[in-house]
Amino acid sequence: MHAWESLYSNSAVLRTVVGFVHIAGLVIGGGCAIVADRATILAYRRGASSRATELDAIRGAHRIVLAGLVAVAISGALLLGADLQTYLHSRIFWLKMGLVGLLLINGGALKNLAQRASVDDGRWRRLAYASGISLSLWLLTTLAGAALPNVG
Repeated sequence: MHAWESLYSNSAVLRTVVGFVHIAGLVIGGGCAIVADRATILAYRRGASSRATELDAIRGAHRIVLAGLVAVAISGALLLGADLQTYLHSRIFWLKMGLVGLLLINGGALKNLAQRASVDDGRWRRLAYASGISLSLWLLTTLAGAALPNVG
């Protein structure tokens, strides 16, 4: 672990690449999720006429969101390893990890609901509710990440 800390600390290029992958994963995965969540809520409000198209979009978004989350997880593990002692004792870090866990659980529920939903299905209310939770969790997780280097 000490070797990674030293390598990371002494390489501006490595810090830049790892930081970029972390932010890019968040922008791509989180951005796609936020767009899909918003569209899901709107489709629920509009009714059956716009739901068929939205179901296809939701199902396609999950792959992109998952790819973004994989990039965030790998780069996050590298960031954690670069300053393990600081993060292990940070309440904001553990809050962020809890939010990420909730985000993953909610994402699994969203995927499950979207796979089983049909245009006029009663699952749309739960799908819209889970999308609202997803929006909140993506924003709260991002807030925790922004607070981490500033608040600790």
